[in-house]
Amino acid sequence: MAQNNAPTSQASLARWWRQVLFVPMLHSKWLTSEAKARLTAKVTEAERGHRGEVFLIIENQLPIQAAYHIDCRERAVDLFSEYRVWDTEENTGVLVYVNICEHKLEIVADRGISAHVSPTVWQAMCEKVVAGIANQKMEESLSELLDEVGQLLRQYYHLEHDPAGNELSDTVVFLK
Repeated sequence: MAQNNAPTSQASLARWWRQVLFVPMLHSKWLTSEAKARLTAKVTEAERGHRGEVFLIIENQLPIQAAYHIDCRERAVDLFSEYRVWDTEENTGVLVYVNICEHKLEIVADRGISAHVSPTVWQAMCEKVVAGIANQKMEESLSELLDEVGQLLRQYYHLEHDPAGNELSDTVVFLK
């Protein structure tokens, strides 16, 4: 999902049980150190030529103590704040959040870029990646998404030379 509305998750015992029974070793084998390095390079590439910031977080599962009360959207919004993706000079931060257990992807875009890109565009981008995840093409789907996010940011915040540099780290964050 890719809306910027306040999270409205409902309590879910089924979601909590999925987190409890999830075995990360069986589901995140694809995320090798080489894959993380390739995705980090993709984030760097996606940030070229514009004033926006792209931040990728991949998480095995929701925190067990919170999984009953929060869903992936709420978790993504929390991480958007925790990692200060909102704290860019022109409010152009875009968080891409992947939850492996839930097979969900969320995009949280700051108000600067959200003024230009409709929620339906973000939603379509999310759905495309989720379809790729279902076909066991996690890394490829994320790489394509990062390219698309970079293109959107270049469309609205084009910049030939960025003297200020990176405001956020390009390194993929993996929360086990």
